[in-house]
Amino acid sequence: MSLSFKQHNGEVDELIEKLMKRTGVHHPEMIREMILGALKSGQENDYLADQKLICTTMKEMRYTNKVFAPYRHRKKVTVFGSARTPSTAPIYKKCVEFSRMLAERNYMVITGGGPGIMLAGNEGAGAENSFAINIHLPFEQDTNPVMDQDEKVITYKYFFNRKVAFLKEADAVVMFPGGFGTMDETMEILTLIQTGKNPPIPLVMIDDEGGYWDDWLDFVRDGLLKRGLISGEDFGLFSITRDPVEAVQIIDDFYRNYHSLRFVREKLVIRLNTALDSEQLKILTSEFGDLLAPGGKMRLSSPLPEEHDQPDLKHLPRLVIDFNRRSYGLLKSFIRRINSF
Repeated sequence: MSLSFKQHNGEVDELIEKLMKRTGVHHPEMIREMILGALKSGQENDYLADQKLICTTMKEMRYTNKVFAPYRHRKKVTVFGSARTPSTAPIYKKCVEFSRMLAERNYMVITGGGPGIMLAGNEGAGAENSFAINIHLPFEQDTNPVMDQDEKVITYKYFFNRKVAFLKEADAVVMFPGGFGTMDETMEILTLIQTGKNPPIPLVMIDDEGGYWDDWLDFVRDGLLKRGLISGEDFGLFSITRDPVEAVQIIDDFYRNYHSLRFVREKLVIRLNTALDSEQLKILTSEFGDLLAPGGKMRLSSPLPEEHDQPDLKHLPRLVIDFNRRSYGLLKSFIRRINSF
């Protein structure tokens, strides 16, 4: 029989409803679609490798949500950097110091769970404030000794699931010098923020004395900007510093008043810790008119009706913007301006 997500499926829908009631599930409308998706995949595709990929992906993401759920109330910082950095290197010690300062401010640290900078991040924050997001590799990357016996370790088969976990849970991302993997993650998060596929978050590069990120910046400026492949406002997507204290301050400052955002249809809704006043709104409108769609405006607001699915945030004041859906580098500057009041 042909199955449909939207239309009635007769006896199949009745069986799904009975199964959900018997087992007890949250958000049954979403679970129904997942069950139907699995059934439709079984009907449409007889290639076993495809079904294994879908099955493993769902199991890995389910377990990811289970591990992170108890810590949803705490902000988290994902730390990337080389697995080959020795513990004697100054940049290793800088990462330990940085992660320790994060834990002292009640942040949690997410690393790839391996050696080098990953170990430094977990060491500085301590296992109680850390997650290890590891990966099965042919040359087996063991979980580092700080996290080896901790319940907050997840080991993935697929890199793409691991990438989702790194960014889905992150309130900030910090990059230390690294190899291909670090470059991959750096360019991916820049792309996701630039295109609006990831909410604006602090992206901080912590440099070594050799100027690793200075060299990268030269490439971005001379190889990309001068060719017109990126715009000047894209440099607002990230910060570079050699000082771990400054790196922590950049993250703290980003959330001084800004809380989070979401889209409601064509409206960008920015949630705030403290309400703005009409004079501050006037200043933002004057200074950041380029953020607006043609004929658009900004207004102060309470939660919109469509935000009922996030009841834990209903107490926060809002700023609603007719955003042009293009200027994400400028949007980060806009958030920094909100935090300056």
